[in-house]
Amino acid sequence: MNPLLSRLQPYPFERLRQLFAGVAPAPGLRPISLGIGEPKHPTPPFIQQALADAALRTEGGLAGYPPTAGDLALRQAFTGWLHRRYALALDPATQVLPVNGSREALFAFTQTVVDATRPDPVVVCPNPFYQIYEGAALLAGATPFYAPSDPARNFAVDWDAVPDDVWARTQLLFVCSPGNPTGAVMPLDEWRKLFALSERHGFVIASDECYSEIYFRDEAPLGGLEAAARLGRGDFRNLVAFTSLSKRSNVPGLRSGFVAGDAALMKAFLLYRTYHGSAMSPVVQAASIAAWGDEAHVAANRAQYRAKFAEVTPILAQALDVALPDAGFYLWAGIPPAFGGDDAAFARALLAQYNVTVLPGSYLAREAGGANPGAGRVRMALVAETAECAEAARRIVQFVQSPQKL
Repeated sequence: MNPLLSRLQPYPFERLRQLFAGVAPAPGLRPISLGIGEPKHPTPPFIQQALADAALRTEGGLAGYPPTAGDLALRQAFTGWLHRRYALALDPATQVLPVNGSREALFAFTQTVVDATRPDPVVVCPNPFYQIYEGAALLAGATPFYAPSDPARNFAVDWDAVPDDVWARTQLLFVCSPGNPTGAVMPLDEWRKLFALSERHGFVIASDECYSEIYFRDEAPLGGLEAAARLGRGDFRNLVAFTSLSKRSNVPGLRSGFVAGDAALMKAFLLYRTYHGSAMSPVVQAASIAAWGDEAHVAANRAQYRAKFAEVTPILAQALDVALPDAGFYLWAGIPPAFGGDDAAFARALLAQYNVTVLPGSYLAREAGGANPGAGRVRMALVAETAECAEAARRIVQFVQSPQKL
Protein backbone atom coordinates (compact mmCIF):
# COMPACT_ATOMS: atom_id res chain seq x y z
CA MET A 1 0.00 0.00 0.00
CA ASN A 2 1.04 3.59 -0.56
CA PRO A 3 2.71 4.57 2.75
CA LEU A 4 1.58 8.17 2.30
CA LEU A 5 -2.00 7.06 3.00
CA SER A 6 -1.06 6.67 6.66
CA ARG A 7 -0.43 10.42 6.86
CA LEU A 8 -4.05 11.31 6.07
CA GLN A 9 -6.23 12.54 8.90
CA PRO A 10 -9.90 11.54 9.20
CA TYR A 11 -12.20 13.75 7.16
CA PRO A 12 -14.24 16.23 9.27
CA PHE A 13 -17.49 14.34 8.73
CA GLU A 14 -15.93 11.05 9.81
CA ARG A 15 -14.78 12.80 12.98
CA LEU A 16 -18.31 14.15 13.40
CA ARG A 17 -19.74 10.64 13.05
CA GLN A 18 -17.38 9.43 15.76
CA LEU A 19 -18.25 12.40 17.98
CA PHE A 20 -21.95 11.62 17.73
CA ALA A 21 -21.56 7.90 18.36
CA GLY A 22 -23.88 6.91 21.20
CA VAL A 23 -25.75 10.23 21.19
CA ALA A 24 -29.53 9.91 21.34
CA PRO A 25 -30.94 13.05 19.66
CA ALA A 26 -33.77 14.83 21.44
CA PRO A 27 -37.02 12.91 20.87
CA GLY A 28 -39.93 14.81 19.40
CA LEU A 29 -37.73 17.21 17.40
CA ARG A 30 -37.14 16.49 13.74
CA PRO A 31 -33.45 16.47 12.82
CA ILE A 32 -31.97 19.58 11.18
CA SER A 33 -28.45 19.43 9.79
CA LEU A 34 -26.33 22.54 9.31
CA GLY A 35 -23.22 20.38 9.17
CA ILE A 36 -22.52 19.58 5.52
CA GLY A 37 -22.13 22.22 2.82
CA GLU A 38 -24.36 20.43 0.34
CA PRO A 39 -26.73 22.72 -1.60
CA LYS A 40 -30.40 21.89 -1.01
CA HIS A 41 -32.12 24.43 -3.25
CA PRO A 42 -33.90 22.78 -6.20
CA THR A 43 -31.89 22.14 -9.35
CA PRO A 44 -33.19 24.39 -12.17
CA PRO A 45 -35.47 22.38 -14.48
CA PHE A 46 -33.75 23.61 -17.65
CA ILE A 47 -30.47 21.99 -16.51
CA GLN A 48 -32.25 18.71 -15.81
CA GLN A 49 -33.89 18.90 -19.23
CA ALA A 50 -30.56 19.53 -20.97
CA LEU A 51 -29.14 16.49 -19.18
CA ALA A 52 -32.06 14.28 -20.21
CA ASP A 53 -32.06 15.50 -23.81
CA ALA A 54 -28.33 14.83 -24.17
CA ALA A 55 -28.70 11.28 -22.85
CA LEU A 56 -31.26 10.48 -25.56
CA ARG A 57 -29.17 11.68 -28.49
CA THR A 58 -27.92 8.95 -30.81
CA GLU A 59 -24.75 10.98 -31.48
CA GLY A 60 -22.89 12.94 -28.87
CA GLY A 61 -24.73 11.24 -26.00
CA LEU A 62 -23.42 8.10 -24.29
CA ALA A 63 -22.23 6.18 -27.34
CA GLY A 64 -18.63 7.37 -27.43
CA TYR A 65 -15.63 8.23 -25.27
CA PRO A 66 -15.41 11.97 -24.54
CA PRO A 67 -12.15 13.89 -25.00
CA THR A 68 -10.32 14.74 -21.78
CA ALA A 69 -10.11 18.38 -22.86
CA GLY A 70 -13.88 18.53 -23.38
CA ASP A 71 -15.72 19.65 -26.49
CA LEU A 72 -14.92 23.07 -27.89
CA ALA A 73 -18.48 24.23 -27.18
CA LEU A 74 -17.98 23.46 -23.49
CA ARG A 75 -14.68 25.30 -23.30
CA GLN A 76 -16.28 28.25 -25.09
CA ALA A 77 -19.02 28.20 -22.45
CA PHE A 78 -16.30 28.55 -19.81
CA THR A 79 -14.53 31.44 -21.53
CA GLY A 80 -17.84 33.11 -22.32
CA TRP A 81 -18.78 33.06 -18.65
CA LEU A 82 -15.34 34.35 -17.62
CA HIS A 83 -15.76 37.24 -20.04
CA ARG A 84 -19.23 38.14 -18.78
CA ARG A 85 -18.34 37.72 -15.10
CA TYR A 86 -14.82 39.15 -14.99
CA ALA A 87 -14.31 40.89 -18.38
CA LEU A 88 -11.51 38.42 -19.16
CA ALA A 89 -10.56 37.06 -22.58
CA LEU A 90 -9.13 33.55 -22.27
CA ASP A 91 -8.29 31.14 -25.07
CA PRO A 92 -10.70 28.18 -25.00
CA ALA A 93 -8.07 25.99 -26.68
CA THR A 94 -5.26 26.52 -24.17
CA GLN A 95 -6.40 28.23 -20.96
CA VAL A 96 -9.42 26.25 -19.68
CA LEU A 97 -10.18 22.61 -18.90
CA PRO A 98 -13.31 20.82 -17.65
CA VAL A 99 -13.14 19.02 -14.30
CA ASN A 100 -15.45 16.67 -12.44
CA GLY A 101 -16.06 19.12 -9.61
CA SER A 102 -13.51 21.36 -7.92
CA ARG A 103 -12.63 18.80 -5.22
CA GLU A 104 -11.37 16.29 -7.76
CA ALA A 105 -9.50 19.02 -9.61
CA LEU A 106 -7.79 20.46 -6.54
CA PHE A 107 -6.46 17.04 -5.67
CA ALA A 108 -5.35 16.16 -9.20
CA PHE A 109 -3.74 19.54 -9.82
CA THR A 110 -1.59 19.11 -6.73
CA GLN A 111 -0.27 15.81 -8.06
CA THR A 112 0.57 17.58 -11.32
CA VAL A 113 2.43 20.48 -9.74
CA VAL A 114 4.36 19.05 -6.78
CA ASP A 115 7.86 17.79 -7.52
CA ALA A 116 8.58 15.38 -4.68
CA THR A 117 12.15 14.83 -5.91
CA ARG A 118 13.08 18.27 -4.64
CA PRO A 119 14.16 18.54 -1.00
CA ASP A 120 11.29 18.96 1.46
CA PRO A 121 8.57 20.37 -0.83
CA VAL A 122 5.92 22.50 0.89
CA VAL A 123 2.29 23.27 0.09
CA VAL A 124 0.95 26.34 1.92
CA CYS A 125 -2.75 26.55 2.78
CA PRO A 126 -5.00 28.70 4.99
CA ASN A 127 -5.91 27.61 8.50
CA PRO A 128 -8.90 26.96 8.91
CA PHE A 129 -9.13 25.28 5.52
CA TYR A 130 -10.83 22.81 3.17
CA GLN A 131 -9.22 19.48 4.04
CA ILE A 132 -8.64 18.40 0.45
CA TYR A 133 -5.71 20.87 0.39
CA GLU A 134 -3.96 18.94 3.13
CA GLY A 135 -4.75 15.49 1.76
CA ALA A 136 -3.64 16.41 -1.75
CA ALA A 137 -0.36 17.79 -0.42
CA LEU A 138 0.38 14.71 1.69
CA LEU A 139 -0.34 12.25 -1.11
CA ALA A 140 1.86 14.26 -3.48
CA GLY A 141 4.74 13.82 -1.04
CA ALA A 142 4.75 17.40 0.22
CA THR A 143 4.49 18.87 3.69
CA PRO A 144 1.48 21.12 4.38
CA PHE A 145 2.21 24.44 6.05
CA TYR A 146 -0.77 25.99 7.80
CA ALA A 147 -0.53 29.74 7.37
CA PRO A 148 -1.55 31.69 10.50
CA SER A 149 -4.87 33.52 10.48
CA ASP A 150 -6.07 36.57 12.38
CA PRO A 151 -9.42 36.13 14.20
CA ALA A 152 -9.66 39.91 14.59
CA ARG A 153 -9.78 40.23 10.77
CA ASN A 154 -12.34 37.49 10.12
CA PHE A 155 -9.54 34.91 10.03
CA ALA A 156 -7.74 36.59 7.14
CA VAL A 157 -4.43 34.84 6.47
CA ASP A 158 -1.33 36.58 7.80
CA TRP A 159 0.97 35.91 4.87
CA ASP A 160 3.72 37.99 6.49
CA ALA A 161 3.88 35.42 9.30
CA VAL A 162 4.95 32.65 6.91
CA PRO A 163 8.74 32.29 7.34
CA ASP A 164 11.02 33.00 4.39
CA ASP A 165 12.50 29.51 4.54
CA VAL A 166 8.99 28.09 4.10
CA TRP A 167 8.28 30.28 1.09
CA ALA A 168 11.63 29.20 -0.39
CA ARG A 169 10.47 25.54 -0.35
CA THR A 170 6.88 26.23 -1.35
CA GLN A 171 5.74 24.72 -4.64
CA LEU A 172 2.01 25.34 -4.36
CA LEU A 173 -0.15 27.82 -2.48
CA PHE A 174 -3.86 27.23 -1.93
CA VAL A 175 -6.10 30.24 -1.46
CA CYS A 176 -9.86 30.17 -1.01
CA SER A 177 -11.87 33.29 -1.75
CA PRO A 178 -14.68 33.50 -0.81
CA GLY A 179 -13.36 31.46 2.05
CA ASN A 180 -14.55 28.24 3.60
CA PRO A 181 -15.54 28.47 6.44
CA THR A 182 -15.34 32.24 7.00
CA GLY A 183 -16.90 33.64 3.82
CA ALA A 184 -14.19 36.31 3.61
CA VAL A 185 -13.18 37.72 0.20
CA MET A 186 -9.55 38.57 -0.56
CA PRO A 187 -8.96 42.22 -1.60
CA LEU A 188 -6.71 43.30 -4.46
CA ASP A 189 -3.82 44.26 -2.16
CA GLU A 190 -3.70 40.73 -0.79
CA TRP A 191 -3.48 39.34 -4.31
CA ARG A 192 -0.71 41.82 -5.09
CA LYS A 193 1.28 40.48 -2.14
CA LEU A 194 0.79 36.86 -3.19
CA PHE A 195 1.76 37.52 -6.80
CA ALA A 196 4.97 39.18 -5.60
CA LEU A 197 5.76 36.17 -3.42
CA SER A 198 5.06 33.83 -6.31
CA GLU A 199 7.40 35.83 -8.55
CA ARG A 200 10.14 35.75 -5.93
CA HIS A 201 9.92 32.07 -5.06
CA GLY A 202 8.43 30.49 -8.18
CA PHE A 203 5.48 28.70 -6.61
CA VAL A 204 2.07 28.11 -8.22
CA ILE A 205 -1.15 29.64 -6.82
CA ALA A 206 -4.32 27.53 -6.86
CA SER A 207 -7.34 29.77 -6.28
CA ASP A 208 -10.42 27.90 -5.03
CA GLU A 209 -13.44 30.04 -5.99
CA CYS A 210 -16.40 27.65 -5.80
CA TYR A 211 -18.46 30.07 -3.64
CA SER A 212 -17.97 33.10 -5.90
CA GLU A 213 -21.60 33.47 -6.98
CA ILE A 214 -23.24 33.50 -3.53
CA TYR A 215 -22.52 36.90 -2.04
CA PHE A 216 -24.21 39.51 0.13
CA ARG A 217 -22.62 42.78 -0.94
CA ASP A 218 -23.57 44.77 -4.03
CA GLU A 219 -20.17 44.13 -5.61
CA ALA A 220 -19.39 40.58 -6.74
CA PRO A 221 -16.29 38.98 -5.16
CA LEU A 222 -12.94 39.62 -6.82
CA GLY A 223 -11.55 36.54 -8.59
CA GLY A 224 -7.90 35.54 -8.80
CA LEU A 225 -7.70 35.81 -12.59
CA GLU A 226 -9.50 39.14 -12.41
CA ALA A 227 -7.00 40.40 -9.85
CA ALA A 228 -4.10 39.27 -12.04
CA ALA A 229 -5.50 41.12 -15.06
CA ARG A 230 -5.99 44.30 -13.01
CA LEU A 231 -2.37 44.08 -11.86
CA GLY A 232 -0.95 43.62 -15.36
CA ARG A 233 -0.50 39.86 -15.18
CA GLY A 234 -2.72 38.97 -18.13
CA ASP A 235 -0.72 35.85 -18.95
CA PHE A 236 -1.83 34.45 -15.53
CA ARG A 237 1.66 33.10 -14.94
CA ASN A 238 1.71 30.45 -12.18
CA LEU A 239 -1.98 31.02 -11.44
CA VAL A 240 -4.94 28.67 -11.88
CA ALA A 241 -8.52 29.33 -10.72
CA PHE A 242 -11.00 26.56 -9.85
CA THR A 243 -14.75 26.96 -10.01
CA SER A 244 -17.80 24.72 -10.02
CA LEU A 245 -21.49 24.56 -10.81
CA SER A 246 -22.35 22.81 -7.53
CA LYS A 247 -23.08 25.89 -5.43
CA ARG A 248 -23.77 28.34 -8.27
CA SER A 249 -26.43 26.21 -9.94
CA ASN A 250 -27.46 23.76 -7.17
CA VAL A 251 -26.14 20.69 -8.99
CA PRO A 252 -23.63 19.04 -6.61
CA GLY A 253 -24.51 15.64 -8.09
CA LEU A 254 -23.54 16.77 -11.59
CA ARG A 255 -19.85 16.96 -10.61
CA SER A 256 -19.00 19.69 -13.05
CA GLY A 257 -16.62 22.62 -12.99
CA PHE A 258 -13.59 24.00 -14.76
CA VAL A 259 -10.09 25.31 -14.18
CA ALA A 260 -8.60 28.30 -15.97
CA GLY A 261 -5.34 30.21 -16.10
CA ASP A 262 -1.70 29.75 -17.05
CA ALA A 263 -1.59 27.95 -20.44
CA ALA A 264 1.62 26.10 -19.55
CA LEU A 265 0.04 24.72 -16.39
CA MET A 266 -3.10 23.80 -18.33
CA LYS A 267 -0.99 21.82 -20.80
CA ALA A 268 0.67 19.85 -18.01
CA PHE A 269 -2.64 19.34 -16.22
CA LEU A 270 -4.23 18.01 -19.42
CA LEU A 271 -1.40 15.48 -19.75
CA TYR A 272 -1.97 14.33 -16.17
CA ARG A 273 -5.73 14.11 -16.69
CA THR A 274 -5.33 12.07 -19.87
CA TYR A 275 -3.71 9.33 -17.78
CA HIS A 276 -5.89 10.01 -14.75
CA GLY A 277 -9.03 9.07 -16.71
CA SER A 278 -11.06 12.11 -15.73
CA ALA A 279 -12.92 13.03 -18.92
CA MET A 280 -16.34 14.62 -18.43
CA SER A 281 -19.36 12.72 -19.77
CA PRO A 282 -20.91 14.27 -22.91
CA VAL A 283 -24.25 14.29 -21.10
CA VAL A 284 -22.77 16.30 -18.23
CA GLN A 285 -21.05 18.57 -20.75
CA ALA A 286 -24.39 19.40 -22.38
CA ALA A 287 -26.03 20.22 -19.05
CA SER A 288 -22.98 22.28 -18.06
CA ILE A 289 -23.13 24.35 -21.25
CA ALA A 290 -26.75 25.17 -20.45
CA ALA A 291 -25.92 26.10 -16.85
CA TRP A 292 -22.92 28.33 -17.63
CA GLY A 293 -24.97 30.15 -20.27
CA ASP A 294 -27.74 31.29 -17.93
CA GLU A 295 -27.51 33.87 -15.14
CA ALA A 296 -31.18 34.25 -14.22
CA HIS A 297 -31.18 31.12 -12.08
CA VAL A 298 -27.94 32.22 -10.40
CA ALA A 299 -29.43 35.59 -9.45
CA ALA A 300 -32.56 33.87 -8.10
CA ASN A 301 -30.42 31.46 -6.08
CA ARG A 302 -28.36 34.33 -4.67
CA ALA A 303 -31.52 36.22 -3.72
CA GLN A 304 -32.79 33.17 -1.85
CA TYR A 305 -29.57 32.96 0.16
CA ARG A 306 -29.63 36.69 0.87
CA ALA A 307 -33.17 36.49 2.24
CA LYS A 308 -32.31 33.43 4.29
CA PHE A 309 -29.17 34.93 5.85
CA ALA A 310 -31.03 38.18 6.56
CA GLU A 311 -33.57 36.22 8.59
CA VAL A 312 -31.33 33.68 10.29
CA THR A 313 -28.23 35.71 11.20
CA PRO A 314 -30.01 38.12 13.62
CA ILE A 315 -31.60 35.17 15.41
CA LEU A 316 -28.26 33.47 15.97
CA ALA A 317 -26.61 36.75 16.95
CA GLN A 318 -28.74 36.72 20.11
CA ALA A 319 -26.65 33.84 21.41
CA LEU A 320 -23.49 33.47 19.31
CA ASP A 321 -20.66 35.67 18.09
CA VAL A 322 -21.72 35.75 14.46
CA ALA A 323 -22.09 38.23 11.61
CA LEU A 324 -23.09 38.24 7.97
CA PRO A 325 -20.14 37.03 5.85
CA ASP A 326 -18.95 38.58 2.60
CA ALA A 327 -20.01 35.54 0.60
CA GLY A 328 -20.66 31.78 0.67
CA PHE A 329 -23.37 29.89 2.51
CA TYR A 330 -21.68 29.34 5.88
CA LEU A 331 -21.90 31.16 9.20
CA TRP A 332 -18.66 30.95 11.18
CA ALA A 333 -19.80 31.50 14.75
CA GLY A 334 -18.04 31.77 18.06
CA ILE A 335 -19.63 29.89 20.95
CA PRO A 336 -20.19 31.65 24.29
CA PRO A 337 -17.39 31.62 26.93
CA ALA A 338 -19.59 29.53 29.24
CA PHE A 339 -18.83 26.52 27.03
CA GLY A 340 -15.11 26.78 27.74
CA GLY A 341 -14.15 26.92 24.08
CA ASP A 342 -15.08 23.26 23.61
CA ASP A 343 -16.71 23.35 20.18
CA ALA A 344 -16.94 19.55 19.93
CA ALA A 345 -18.79 19.29 23.25
CA PHE A 346 -21.05 22.13 22.13
CA ALA A 347 -21.95 20.26 18.92
CA ARG A 348 -22.52 16.98 20.74
CA ALA A 349 -24.78 18.52 23.37
CA LEU A 350 -26.70 20.54 20.77
CA LEU A 351 -27.52 17.34 18.89
CA ALA A 352 -28.54 15.52 22.07
CA GLN A 353 -30.75 18.30 23.40
CA TYR A 354 -32.14 19.96 20.24
CA ASN A 355 -31.42 17.57 17.32
CA VAL A 356 -29.44 20.16 15.36
CA THR A 357 -26.12 19.28 13.72
CA VAL A 358 -23.29 21.80 13.40
CA LEU A 359 -19.63 21.19 12.56
CA PRO A 360 -17.02 21.94 15.26
CA GLY A 361 -14.64 24.61 14.03
CA SER A 362 -11.60 22.75 15.33
CA TYR A 363 -12.33 19.98 12.80
CA LEU A 364 -11.66 22.47 9.99
CA ALA A 365 -8.25 23.58 11.23
CA ARG A 366 -4.94 22.25 12.54
CA GLU A 367 -3.02 23.19 15.64
CA ALA A 368 -0.27 25.64 14.78
CA GLY A 369 1.78 27.73 17.16
CA GLY A 370 0.23 25.91 20.10
CA ALA A 371 -3.40 26.66 19.21
CA ASN A 372 -6.15 25.49 16.87
CA PRO A 373 -7.63 28.61 15.23
CA GLY A 374 -10.99 26.91 14.76
CA ALA A 375 -11.41 26.03 18.43
CA GLY A 376 -14.35 27.67 20.13
CA ARG A 377 -16.25 28.12 16.87
CA VAL A 378 -18.75 26.17 14.80
CA ARG A 379 -19.54 26.21 11.10
CA MET A 380 -23.19 26.27 10.08
CA ALA A 381 -24.20 25.58 6.49
CA LEU A 382 -27.44 27.43 5.70
CA VAL A 383 -28.25 25.23 2.73
CA ALA A 384 -31.77 24.07 3.59
CA GLU A 385 -34.94 26.09 3.08
CA THR A 386 -35.31 29.31 5.08
CA ALA A 387 -37.95 27.99 7.47
CA GLU A 388 -35.81 25.00 8.41
CA CYS A 389 -32.69 27.12 8.96
CA ALA A 390 -34.66 29.61 11.06
CA GLU A 391 -36.05 26.78 13.19
CA ALA A 392 -32.50 25.49 13.73
CA ALA A 393 -31.37 28.98 14.72
CA ARG A 394 -34.16 29.29 17.31
CA ARG A 395 -33.23 25.93 18.78
CA ILE A 396 -29.59 26.96 19.03
CA VAL A 397 -30.57 30.13 20.89
CA GLN A 398 -32.71 28.08 23.30
CA PHE A 399 -29.82 25.66 23.78
CA VAL A 400 -27.33 28.41 24.63
CA GLN A 401 -29.77 30.08 27.01
CA SER A 402 -30.77 26.83 28.77
CA PRO A 403 -29.26 25.83 32.12
CA GLN A 404 -28.04 22.44 30.78
CA LYS A 405 -25.37 23.43 28.34
CA LEU A 406 -22.97 20.48 28.27
